[in-house]
Parts: sequence; C-alpha cells; structure tokens
Amino acid sequence: MSDWIIKVENLGKRYHLRHQQKRQQHVTLRDVIVDRFKRLFRSPGAVLPVTEDFWALKDVSFEIKRGEVVGIIGRNGAGKSTLLKILSRITAPSEGRVRLRGRVASLLEVGTGFHPELTGRENIFLNGSILGMSRAEVRSKFDEIVAFAEVEKFLDTPVKRYSSGMYVRLAFAVAAHLDPEILIVDEVLSVGDAEFQKKSLGKMEDVSKGGRTVLFVSHNLKAVSHMCTKALLLRSGQAAHKLEDVAYAIRRYTEGTGSTAASEWVNSGSLFADPRFTPRQVFIGDADATPCSMPLCKEADAWVYIEGDIEVFDSALQIGYELFSEDGTLLFMSFTTDQNEDDWPVKKSGRFLIRSRLPLSILNDGNYRIEVSAGLRWREWLCSPGSRAPCLSFGVVGMSTSSSYWTERRPGVLAPLLAWEKVRMPASLRKADAVVMS
Repeated sequence: MSDWIIKVENLGKRYHLRHQQKRQQHVTLRDVIVDRFKRLFRSPGAVLPVTEDFWALKDVSFEIKRGEVVGIIGRNGAGKSTLLKILSRITAPSEGRVRLRGRVASLLEVGTGFHPELTGRENIFLNGSILGMSRAEVRSKFDEIVAFAEVEKFLDTPVKRYSSGMYVRLAFAVAAHLDPEILIVDEVLSVGDAEFQKKSLGKMEDVSKGGRTVLFVSHNLKAVSHMCTKALLLRSGQAAHKLEDVAYAIRRYTEGTGSTAASEWVNSGSLFADPRFTPRQVFIGDADATPCSMPLCKEADAWVYIEGDIEVFDSALQIGYELFSEDGTLLFMSFTTDQNEDDWPVKKSGRFLIRSRLPLSILNDGNYRIEVSAGLRWREWLCSPGSRAPCLSFGVVGMSTSSSYWTERRPGVLAPLLAWEKVRMPASLRKADAVVMS
C-alpha cells in the first residue's frame, strides 16, 4: 500500500452565480416589495435572472505522502481557500473525490471551529472533542496550549471578546498541539504579530518532524520556501503543474504566465478597465523607451515604463510599482507621489507615458518581479500587487565592477557597489588613541 495520507482525484467545485439582466442604480424598499409581489404573478415564460456556472476548482489531482510539508500557492482567487475547505470537510466538492487517512485540524480563518459564547478554556475542550480526542488527552496538552497562545489572563473570558490576534493565537495553539495527523493552515497567521508568526512557523516545523503532514497556504513565498519541501501552484482553479519541488513551483509562480524574460506587459482587451486609470502597457526599456533585451546587466541604464489612460482625473491618484525578489520578498515600492507635488507626472486626464529608473546597480544576480500598484490614496486600490495587478519579470546578471575580489554572486538579495575611501583621522580620535597607549 502506498504511503499517501491525502489523495485528491479530479476535484472540482462549482458555484452558481446569479446576475440581474438589468441593474438598477438605486434600489429602494419600495422597489424590493414591488419586485417580490410581481414574482407571485410572473408567467412561466417570463424572463428570469441569468445564472452562470463558476468553477472555483476544476480537475485538480495530487497525492501527498505522510510527513510531507506542502505549500499551496497562487494569486487571490486561484482556488486555494476553496481547496482547503474541501480538504477540511467544511464544504463538499461538486465532482471528484478526496481521500484522507487521519484526523484533520484546520486553521482557515479567524474564528474557525470556535464558539464565540464559550470561553477560551471551553473552546479548547470543544475542539479536542471535534478531533475525536478524550477529555484526558486534551487535559494532558492543556497547559502547553495555553502557554503557547499566551492567553492565560483571558482563559475564562468568552472568545467573542478576544482581539483577532488573541483569537488566532489560541486557535493555532489548539490546532497544532492536539496531535492531528494532518494540519491545514491558511494565510490567517498573517493576523498575528511578527514574533507569533515566527513561533508558529517553528511549531509547524516541529509538527512535520514528528511525522505529521502540513498543508500551508501563504503569499509569503519566503516562508513557503523555508517551510515546505513541495508546493502546488493553482491558477484560476486549476493546478498549473503537478505537485513539484517547492523551488520550481515558486519560480513558476513568480514568472506568471510568461517566461523569465517577460519584460513587457500589454493590456489585451479591457483588463483593469477603470475611468480613473486603465493601464495599457508596462515594460522595461532604455532611455529612448526601447524595450531592453533580457537578462539585464547591472551596469545597464534601465527604466520602468507605464502607459495608461485616464478618462476621469482624480487628484488622489497615485501610480507606481512594487519590486519583489524571486522568493516573494518585497524589496521596495515607488509611487508618482513620492516627490514634491509640483513634480508629479500625472495631473490630468488623457493618455500618458511615465517612467522611473530601475536601480539595477543595487540588485544581486537573480530573478525579480515587478507588479504595478495604483489607487486613490487612502480610499481605493485600482491595481493591487499580490492580488490584481499587471506583472512582469526580469533577470539581472553581471558584477558591474572590475574588482578581482568580486567574482561570483554574493549572498543576500541586494549587492550594491559602494565606494570606500581613506579619510584623515579626526583629532579627537588621535587623542583617544594616545590616552589608550599611555
């Protein structure tokens, strides 16, 4: 018998979306009452609201062995949370099947599996019962759970009064300490502070070393790379590739639908259409706006160009980009509004082309990703990196120095060429040296 603990075969999840044929701009209580009344007398041939099938998952198959730590990665809306809900038996699949060998503990969103009216103490025992554990088994782990969650003072307080951070700390502590064969953790850990996230990642490593299986969903590719041995990449509800080595899966994710040389993004159709800003083209080019060949050399003069349309100008508009390393680490972000307001390049409606210099000289050899960021300051995102944004990728090579001591890629994400020089020692330091020597 094979050593799988999770087996997914041709899994699919379908939702029915309901659309009104004619959308009213303003709906009053009177409109609702009249519409309900009309339905009572609607003839069989009357036009009904349009329904559409939406497949959140389609034809997904994979097999996970006992003791593996697997990352589930993909953009927002790719189907990650839907997959985890099916594996956790919160929702049923529309087609295909899932086979599990062992108890499953899930932490999918704040409050999952907790009763808000019960205290923290009562919810610990409730979750243990759901996992099929006896009261004695839960009691043996109780002190360890409470110490990990750091909620001793609020243990007998109803969890509805907990902050989101306290909720997550206790929920994760329960899920990780009650010895499930399969631990499923969604992006919910991002609610906690940095110290708790570090502690939680360490606990998941301990769980996996104990022979238990962990499924981990996160947009933090660095954490996925550190934690997981394999990863499944989802795109639009489908597995983009079979379960792969985590480094390969992350590379495929950061490359998007193109290759590592996808240094140009062109809007085909009405993507990201918005009267306040519609991106038309994003590319890396030289000073004459000619697209650069790939990979880029560190000493090259390269610019990030963004072309767009504005029909209705809003003074709160800011446009820019975020730069990510290959493992998903955000290196920096830059916006048109970073400079003095008099120098903002976009001030009116119409077609425009803007650019910002790409600081290649500080980057190390490797692959990088740019995602356009645009929105109305403090109000609304129009292009949001990590979820909904034009994206392009590029590679960087070269040392940009003739030094015989810089002959290979240096550790770290950045590799700036910094100047060093000898300076005259201040009198204060010379006096200090004289005192020490005497």
